[in-house]
Amino acid sequence: MDNFKDRSDEELLQLLKDGNPKAFTAIYNRYWDKLYVVAANKMSDLYQAQELVQEIFLDIWKRRAAITLNSSLNAYLATALKYKIINWRHRKTIEQRYVDHAKVADEQEYSMENYLQFEELKAKLERLVAKLPEKCQLVYKLSRDEGLSQKEIAKQLDITEKTVEAHLTRALKVLRSGLRMILYFFW
Repeated sequence: MDNFKDRSDEELLQLLKDGNPKAFTAIYNRYWDKLYVVAANKMSDLYQAQELVQEIFLDIWKRRAAITLNSSLNAYLATALKYKIINWRHRKTIEQRYVDHAKVADEQEYSMENYLQFEELKAKLERLVAKLPEKCQLVYKLSRDEGLSQKEIAKQLDITEKTVEAHLTRALKVLRSGLRMILYFFW
């Protein structure tokens, strides 16, 4: 019986490129805890730290045949985590700006014109959502309106998380494009 725990990173990586799931498991078991500790120390959200580490390993599995390292596997994973954390912080900063803006907006007194503009924009967004394919609409609404995670949506709809991710990506791309045009003419 081959003991993958005793293999070097280079050997495991080559076996992984060949599609060996045991090599992937060995890499996962060797590095998951290390990456999680780093992520948990750098992030305020432990659940999100786990998610980022999982994303790294998911990316590795998806790109296993094409992975070429210019450094050690340890350095590669550390760099991947670094950029995942940077992107997470960037998203959190943007989210916080929207929250801060919403707080300021809530504190301000809205005129009838502002209210009507908001309602018009909301109606246009709803029309954009209505133009999405049925399944894409459903996934988007479960994610955004009901706040379900991709995992919860996948379970509820009996589809894969990858399919949920694809639907959300498609929905957000369509909505982003549509909103750009609306906002360009709106303001």
